[in-house]
Amino acid sequence: MSNKDRYWAKTRNLLFVTLAIWFVFSIGIFLFGAQMEASSIRPLGYPLSYYMTCQGSLGIFVILIFWFAGRQEKIDEEFGYSEREDD
Repeated sequence: MSNKDRYWAKTRNLLFVTLAIWFVFSIGIFLFGAQMEASSIRPLGYPLSYYMTCQGSLGIFVILIFWFAGRQEKIDEEFGYSEREDD
């Protein structure tokens, strides 16, 4: 395999892992929303556990963005495609 093919393979694998994590926290976790209705506290009309799940998934998305960028930068540096300037 050429250097370019190995770079693309690593980048593609990172993308698939990121999309799998995104799917779990955007769709997968909310499929269990009916089981989370044990709380009697209802902010904005939703059960507290569902509300906290929504807020937690947003936090995970922010973390996921920074994790993806960091991992992609490491892949870029490994194959010589980094945009960082070494002063």
